[in-house]
Amino acid sequence: MSGTESMNKHEVNSNLPDDNGEELLPSDDHNKGNIDYFNHSDPHHPDHLDAQGNKVLGFFVYLMTDLILFATFFATYAVLNVGVADGPGPKDIFDLKFVLVETFLLLISSITFGFAMLGAYQNNMAKLKTWLIITALFGMGFIGMEIYEFHHLIVEGFGPDRSAFLSSFFSLVGLHGIHVTVGICWLFFTLFQLNKFGLSERMMTRLRCLSLFWHFLDIVWICVFSLVYLVGVAL
Repeated sequence: MSGTESMNKHEVNSNLPDDNGEELLPSDDHNKGNIDYFNHSDPHHPDHLDAQGNKVLGFFVYLMTDLILFATFFATYAVLNVGVADGPGPKDIFDLKFVLVETFLLLISSITFGFAMLGAYQNNMAKLKTWLIITALFGMGFIGMEIYEFHHLIVEGFGPDRSAFLSSFFSLVGLHGIHVTVGICWLFFTLFQLNKFGLSERMMTRLRCLSLFWHFLDIVWICVFSLVYLVGVAL
């Protein structure tokens, strides 16, 4: 009998029932490095990986719908910003130095979130948590300055009911502020989940979604700063 036939016979016999009528499974040596295709809870299982990827894709689709919402508010502002009635115009109420500080706070928070994600990919929990907390603090500073700006305008008599321009301004900037507030709450909830569940594959997926959301808000704010504040003061 040739060596090849002997090997094939051995492979066939290894799967035949034993004396107790139970089918013998291949030895562990044959299974090392293989994925358990019947264990769908295995984080390396293809179905599991596809599910995590689909969640990120689904969240990306949500961001596109959110982009449409912001585009609608931008278009509304573009139409109504000339309707100042007897109220002030953009040049009269915008303090670019103040808003520039706001902008830097949010942009720096995007960098710190990037450091947090590096910590996650390095499986460094302490680094991840530290940078997430720093990101949340920068976000809170941004929201604090925005609330102060709104309060100052309302006290001066330049509330959203004063003119179409102010109404569209408060709506657009306020919409972005609400999103940032949601992002900050999401950051703290993520920190709670990391303490409870650790850095699992599911948590990595949630971090990727939160990262997309946070960077998306930074991009929207750049548009707000450029089209509302800079253009408003320049014209």
